[in-house]
Amino acid sequence: MKHILEVKELRKKFKNFTLDNISFNLEPGYIMGFIGPNGAGKSTTIKLIMNLIKKDEGEIKIFGKDHIKYEKEVKDRIGFVYDQNYYYEDLTINQMKNIVASFYSKWDDNQFSYYMHQFGLNPKSKIKTLSKGMKMKFSLAIALSHHADLIIMDEPTSGLDPVFRREILDILYDIIQDENKSIFFSTHITTDLEKIADYITFINNGKIVFSKSKDEVLESYAIVKGDPDILNEEIRKKFIGLRETKFGFEGLTDDFNVFKKTFGDRVLIEKASLEDIMVYSVRG
Repeated sequence: MKHILEVKELRKKFKNFTLDNISFNLEPGYIMGFIGPNGAGKSTTIKLIMNLIKKDEGEIKIFGKDHIKYEKEVKDRIGFVYDQNYYYEDLTINQMKNIVASFYSKWDDNQFSYYMHQFGLNPKSKIKTLSKGMKMKFSLAIALSHHADLIIMDEPTSGLDPVFRREILDILYDIIQDENKSIFFSTHITTDLEKIADYITFINNGKIVFSKSKDEVLESYAIVKGDPDILNEEIRKKFIGLRETKFGFEGLTDDFNVFKKTFGDRVLIEKASLEDIMVYSVRG
């Protein structure tokens, strides 16, 4: 199996938004970060992958199989972690676990107990008494307790404290030490992805901007800073995004050698972060 997840020419049209010709692949043993601003199409793409909404066009394969024709089989091997929790609030963690466990052929109670201890969760606690962070820990424990080969996460670290966010990242890193497993991680917290992602897929306005290895992305872009007097219309066009003040400018480029050759020491060239790339690409 070459790809764990294959999305090809995916299209979904809504009244005010179109997901347009989305394509990317995720190989076994890797973490793919899925980034983009709010409303870019991240959650829509995940819902289409999970067959929660119907696609208009395109092809989605999971573990090399059609995601609709083999839906039950492929979902048995997927762990889901969403930004919202859809559990029965009046049940205890253990009661809810018993319901969820019945859907998975490889459910492992020992694994679940391990994560309960790891996350400091009491199985007798009612779900309605849990904080947002504790509910996310419960969701993660569920996703990790049936030996899933693909973990799909939609904004899992949003609103969580830095300590637990780092704990999640460490767990995800441990998971993909098994080279048969992969993680698809949708988030707007790009600093998390800089720590653990192997590949980055960037979506904006329903279209893929790029889908590349993280190293390739970070090596391709740079932030250029300098005095405003060196700017003219031709130079401005060389930036993907540009911010100007009376004291200077700062812009994103994917061809920093042009600036280095043209201006030398008159400009400062720095590595761009994933956040820089996303923000400047969106704002222009």
